Amino acid sequence: MSALPDVSQATFQRDVISSDQPVLVDFWADWCGPCKMLAPVVEKVSQSYAGRMRFVKLNTDLNPSLAGEYHVSGIPCLILFKGGQAVDRIVGFVPEKKITEMLDKHLAAA
Repeated sequence: MSALPDVSQATFQRDVISSDQPVLVDFWADWCGPCKMLAPVVEKVSQSYAGRMRFVKLNTDLNPSLAGEYHVSGIPCLILFKGGQAVDRIVGFVPEKKITEMLDKHLAAA
């Protein structure tokens, strides 16, 4: 479905929390239509931000405890992590501009 790397309960600490770059996590599931619509948008955005931040995806069906820990009640859910903390989120399908506005707001504050 996506060219973005997967993270899981086993790799989340290393790949997201301990990352020295901001990380956008795409919380999704196989059965989620809006998730499938959002995936190519997130991939396109990830190419624009290469080298400045990381982009990963997390299947909520396979990692329900992480979805619960970060209060993901609707998917798709994009959560931006910075310095190991969740600092912003977008829930639902949104246009590319909405994602880049959120990212630029936090990258400018870096």
